[in-house]
Amino acid sequence: MNSTDLTTTRFVQINQLAQGATELILNRPEVHNAFNDEMIAELQAVFNQLASDNKVRTLILKANGRHFSAGADLGWMRRMANHSYQDNLQDASELAKMLQTLNEFPKPTIAVVQGAAYGGAVGLVACCDMVIATPKAQFCLSEVKLGLVPAVISPYVIQAMGARAARRYFLSAETIDVKTAEQLGLVHLIAQPEELPDIIERLCQRYSSNGPEAMKAAKQLIHQVVNMPMGPALTEYTQKLIADIRASTEGKEGLSAFLEKRKPAWQEEGQHV
Repeated sequence: MNSTDLTTTRFVQINQLAQGATELILNRPEVHNAFNDEMIAELQAVFNQLASDNKVRTLILKANGRHFSAGADLGWMRRMANHSYQDNLQDASELAKMLQTLNEFPKPTIAVVQGAAYGGAVGLVACCDMVIATPKAQFCLSEVKLGLVPAVISPYVIQAMGARAARRYFLSAETIDVKTAEQLGLVHLIAQPEELPDIIERLCQRYSSNGPEAMKAAKQLIHQVVNMPMGPALTEYTQKLIADIRASTEGKEGLSAFLEKRKPAWQEEGQHV
């Protein structure tokens, strides 16, 4: 896919903004941005493309319409229920791959949530580094209402809200209001719709002032520390990481720029993105 293709996918809209920020907009408002296998494939392709594009500094995940996403498309779910176990396993694999790609996206990611984020959409939100929601946003892990479970999204949702909260909301399928979502850690910031452009612009400015490779390494650091037990292996990993960063081109440039009281090279480059 080239950059032209990215703007013409069926269910995903791409907008290039200033400071290297890119909006990825879910665009099935007629079904509240519910996702099916085709939309998942489009998201996977776009995430891969943007991850490898050096001009992209920040990814902003948004949605057109009243709601962020109703989760899985029920027509797709009904169709898959009549398929074989192997077909369902392959289908789940594609969703898992897409979520993992977003979770491991090498640049800062911001989710902007309005209206409902239900089912699998909670997984999308949980995979992002920063989540901003409007006051009327609502979240629901609704799978058990349908006799299903939030299996593929569970690693990311449990990491975001914790196992104790998951034991409540996975089983009850209660609607989670935005203030509760903030208390749980699923949402970082609540903002009025008219405040969003300024907030997002300030965040993108902040991200663009930081070292791109350092932010990538910081995200990898979090994943490693969360998934490794305390002990010699983790200590060795952190020691090696800081040594590598200090000796890297970006690390040397950042320190030199600070001591010389000038902007580092990545900020100068970002102004031309």
